[in-house]
Amino acid sequence: MSYMLGFDVGTTGTKTLVIDEEGRVIVTASSEYPLLAPRPNWAEQNPAEWWKATCASIGQALTQAQVDSKDIAAVGLTGQMHGSVFLDGNNQVIRPAILWCDQRTAAECEEIEGTLGGRKGLIELTSNPALTGFTAPKILWLRHQEPENYQQVRKVLLPKDYIRFLLTGEYATDVSDASGTLLFDVRRRCWSPEVLEALDIPEQWLPSCYESPEVVARVSAQGAQATGLSEGTPVVAGGGDQAAGGVGSGIVLPGRASVVLGTSGVVFVYSEAPDFDSDGRLHTFCHAVPGKWHVMGVTLAAAGSLRWYHDVIGPGEDMRRRYPDLGDYDLLEKEAEEVEAGSEGLLFLPYLTGERTPHADANTRGVFFGLTYRHGRGHLVRSVMEGVAFSLRDCFELVKDIGISVKRLVISGGGARSPLWRQTLADVLGQEILTINVEEGPAFGAALLAGVGSGIFGSLEQAVEASIHEIGKTMPQRDSARIYEQLYQIYRSLYPILKNAFQELGEAQKIR
Repeated sequence: MSYMLGFDVGTTGTKTLVIDEEGRVIVTASSEYPLLAPRPNWAEQNPAEWWKATCASIGQALTQAQVDSKDIAAVGLTGQMHGSVFLDGNNQVIRPAILWCDQRTAAECEEIEGTLGGRKGLIELTSNPALTGFTAPKILWLRHQEPENYQQVRKVLLPKDYIRFLLTGEYATDVSDASGTLLFDVRRRCWSPEVLEALDIPEQWLPSCYESPEVVARVSAQGAQATGLSEGTPVVAGGGDQAAGGVGSGIVLPGRASVVLGTSGVVFVYSEAPDFDSDGRLHTFCHAVPGKWHVMGVTLAAAGSLRWYHDVIGPGEDMRRRYPDLGDYDLLEKEAEEVEAGSEGLLFLPYLTGERTPHADANTRGVFFGLTYRHGRGHLVRSVMEGVAFSLRDCFELVKDIGISVKRLVISGGGARSPLWRQTLADVLGQEILTINVEEGPAFGAALLAGVGSGIFGSLEQAVEASIHEIGKTMPQRDSARIYEQLYQIYRSLYPILKNAFQELGEAQKIR
């Protein structure tokens, strides 16, 4: 029996799993590390912590699975996108990595768009606008703010690719992760010479780029000693966490899409062509499926909105007495179930940490709209669930606008465990929603990529067919769908009305 190992270098920790030739998960292991915030709106990590956690989780997974490392046919890797690891000429890390959620580069984003013909010109070159989380503005920030560090730079790697370097000694990346750097020609699937020249960034700073299932390196002697893997084990290019998660959810064929209802909400849609929104409200990236693409929309506070409600308000004491055996989130759902669809006219805008899709506005704030004496805890909980569903529908409306049809929709993430939230989303979207037998997401997708690279699976489509199965279905309810259609139109009208007020509030907070 041969096995595949996949690992995910996430924001809070590294997760490793081992799967067999039929795509069954044998074991999972994880190891955590801290997130650093040296200043407000900054987010950094020490790449050495990623490597320590990766070694620990791989070793733990091999031990628990009781698998001989020689039986690992290949390794796949994925991780948080957009982060920047700056290396000097001796391959030493120059400074802590700047992460995807870091917000320090607003001025650099304006500089990039100004240099490349405005937002429209940049989107023509890279299929995406300049966002503070992307990699290119981080490089410019280092040039402007830490010139002594910038002078030392010889390589810029994404998080998973730095771990690959330590594991194999090779500089490599994949097309899906490279798509999120703003230095990549998404349509031609290569580094953009126009962008690199305009921004004066040497191409030799960047790793070679490959399709995700390609074998690009092998575990080195040093990597083997550190992790317990066998020297010479093939390592595939892997993928960014969203593309690998798309593979791990079976989104590898036309008409397929997924919703990840985690702290943030992600709409991930397969695309045969590099379709993009001309206003940059959707991301268009290369898929981990060779020669294919995906479009993506993001609601920054999805299940995070419900967690905020839980932490600030929580379930009522009367519900705790009525249901003493239920946990807090189940109690919140019970409260919401006692309220009819539409929350009796109460709407929630889930902009607790700004918003990305469709508004890309860091000034937006969360709003309860329509409050009356009639509304209680259950209305608040249900309106939070409905507001997140409306925000995700915003993403799907943009997907529809660029001509992509979604026929099969899969849901995953912590929020997907809620039957009420699944039903609400089905009703708001007017579409059936499927649950599947796999919850491991990106790490599982990375392992499937390794299976294709090693020849165990003939293609990603075959790998998905063998390993991912439907286990549940939520159908839209006609009466609720009619209510939500009317409320969604009101929901959509609120951001344009409040946009200027959001900006003025943000400016007022800066003054203070």
